[in-house]
Amino acid sequence: MPIKAFLFDLDGVIVDTAIYHYQAWRRLANELGFDISEQFNERLKGVSRMESLDIILAQGGITLPDDKKNDLAAQKNGWYLELVSRMTSDDILPGVATFFSQVRKAGLKTALGSVSKNAPLILERIGMTNAFDAIIDGTKISKGKPDPEVFLKGAAELEVSPAECVVFEDAVAGVEAGKRGGMFVVGLGSPDMLIQADLVAPSLAALTVEEVLKKSE
Repeated sequence: MPIKAFLFDLDGVIVDTAIYHYQAWRRLANELGFDISEQFNERLKGVSRMESLDIILAQGGITLPDDKKNDLAAQKNGWYLELVSRMTSDDILPGVATFFSQVRKAGLKTALGSVSKNAPLILERIGMTNAFDAIIDGTKISKGKPDPEVFLKGAAELEVSPAECVVFEDAVAGVEAGKRGGMFVVGLGSPDMLIQADLVAPSLAALTVEEVLKKSE
């Protein structure tokens, strides 16, 4: 079945907001009396906000009621939004513009599949809202990755089947989500980490659309 659509994660694929997430989560951890490292932060990639908070609280040995956790998640998000609101098109990762140009020339449909509720804001800041035919973010899903919901909804909105989709992901949870959704998955990052991916490259800058389509045949 020929590929008709490319579905992209946002963080680590189009832009790299991991440093902003880390700064905000670390500030929260510090206020709770402990610290988290950048290495620890890798565990939070592709994971929803509340799940990330649970992982951090477990790291600090802290148990809190849901209302308090909601307050902390909102506080972290406020700090994060302060940081991402300063983003511009300069924050688009190398190779993204060229790759998307190839995507359009190939006549492929595009969707964003991100668990972030801030994805529309980030796309607006970097000027890429119109690069996507469909945008599925954290406000449109009930399950975070590795559940495939975000990508299955993207395929449905594009009116294509999962088998006609290629997913681009940098996180282990995201790669698993794409595979569970029955899609061809391109992992962006380390082959040692993204072992479930069908194809692995350092970034979009290292790929061409023609190469991806050929590999996914």
